[in-house]
Amino acid sequence: MASKSCATCLRALHRQSRLIPQRASRLTASRAFTAIAARHLDLNPGQNAAPRSSIPPVDPERAEGRAKPPASKLPSINAAQALRKVTGRATETYTAYGATELLYKECALQADYSIPQAGKDDQEMPKTEAGEDLGIGKGWWLTETGLQPTFSTWSQVTMLHMYLIAARFRCFPTLSQTQTWQQHLLDHFFYDAENRMMVNHNMHARGTRNKYLKDLFIQWRGLLAAYDEGIYKGDAVLAAAIWRNVFKANENVDIKALAQIVSYMRRALKGLDSMPDETLMSVDLQFGSPKDEANVVAMKSKMMDLPFEKAPGKDLPPIKKA
Repeated sequence: MASKSCATCLRALHRQSRLIPQRASRLTASRAFTAIAARHLDLNPGQNAAPRSSIPPVDPERAEGRAKPPASKLPSINAAQALRKVTGRATETYTAYGATELLYKECALQADYSIPQAGKDDQEMPKTEAGEDLGIGKGWWLTETGLQPTFSTWSQVTMLHMYLIAARFRCFPTLSQTQTWQQHLLDHFFYDAENRMMVNHNMHARGTRNKYLKDLFIQWRGLLAAYDEGIYKGDAVLAAAIWRNVFKANENVDIKALAQIVSYMRRALKGLDSMPDETLMSVDLQFGSPKDEANVVAMKSKMMDLPFEKAPGKDLPPIKKA
């Protein structure tokens, strides 16, 4: 009885041994493409067979290494393409940071000023009638407009030029690109503004600086809306926005200088609009001066010779009698 059971076991083991090489080869082939031993790959699928996983169907030549797959199906190519997309966005950020820094410096240069007494304890810093620290500066904005070389004048003139560039950024192909470039331009301004507070105005208390920076941000948001409205509604509305922001609603403002700034802004926006994106991104940009608009402002309008009742525009509402 024992011998029969041993003979039966031997025959069973002999039959199973014949199947081992085939099963091993199938297991080896499957594990060459996946780490899951239970997954089975058909080494000779039909021509129209759909893949059962993200791995494309393979044929015996590919499995044995006698043929190379198309380049578009190589995982390394797909990974490189995905990496290029990611690094493209990162490169956009670095490009925007460096380019907007140079663009910002061109904006900040227009009404730049310095205070020789800054940082010197033995010298008293001069003040304006309003109590602002008074510095020295040159250029059309500080010599021809009646504006004083102060921090507030510098910040308003700088933000006016930043508005011109930010308006051009809105024409970029994508919203994300516009937001990236606008944000970097604004960041450069606030970094420089805080640095000037410490170096030129001895403002070392962080809480005080934060208060002024918050006010500057509120002014920037209001300035965007005011200049946008002026560009859309006309020169009179734009002149009023410049008068409120740059000239602090001064009643003794030089009307000729104000008109030159209006003409200057419109000419700058027209020039920026005709500039290709690549030129702007390469920082091939330099602002002119409102002084060049003197001849345009001095020209007599044709409507000045028209009778008042024939002038274009809406009639004024009748005056109500008390």
